[in-house]
Amino acid sequence: MSEIPKDVSAGTVADDPVVLNNVFENDLLSKFEVFSYRNAAGILKSSFPEQFENVVTALRNFSISKSMIRSPGGSKSEIAKYVDSLFNKGWQETRISADLHVKLFHAQKKSKVLTEYTREGFLDGHRIDFVKGKVALDLEWNSKDQTYDRDLYAFAAFYEAGAIDLGIILTRGSSLDNAFFRSLGKVLKKDGSEGADEVYKKYGASTTWMGKLLYRLDAGRNGGCPVLAFGITPNCITDE
Repeated sequence: MSEIPKDVSAGTVADDPVVLNNVFENDLLSKFEVFSYRNAAGILKSSFPEQFENVVTALRNFSISKSMIRSPGGSKSEIAKYVDSLFNKGWQETRISADLHVKLFHAQKKSKVLTEYTREGFLDGHRIDFVKGKVALDLEWNSKDQTYDRDLYAFAAFYEAGAIDLGIILTRGSSLDNAFFRSLGKVLKKDGSEGADEVYKKYGASTTWMGKLLYRLDAGRNGGCPVLAFGITPNCITDE
């Protein structure tokens, strides 16, 4: 990521950063890159105080090691399992399914139904990692960047159905760049010994990191759903 691709953004239509200063303490803002869209930060704090405290506490406690980053991924990485442990009280992986009941009425005789039908499975299969009440949260550490489209489409679908009022994405910040990953050296094998491949080769510009997310948020791919994005920085990482 030393050379920023053209299809990335610095959050050109995000909320004014001053808003974030009124919502989050400086320790959190210095630990993460934070972007709020459609007043998501303000909505989280004012309308969902319990979820707000859950998120703030989890992010304050959030700390991953260099060895976790160097470890093999598998079906679920150590980092994903770790985040599961931070959001385990009332936050549940959730799937939405909905049928659409359609009625067409006579224009003048409002009580007269001309046609009525149900579109089964109108919404089906959209999943979100963590949902508590009307707040949703997804983690994207190192997937193909198209995964953001899936996440934002799911947020929009839940939002339009009235199931959530805002979405949160925790992902790699822009400061976790190519130079940082090169500094980690070789990947680790399952037994903890060094492998042959370089760590940086796992974390390219086409994987999930903040620039790729902001590009999509600036393009409005979240629909009307307010979204709050937290980018993991080197300040979250220990030398272990």
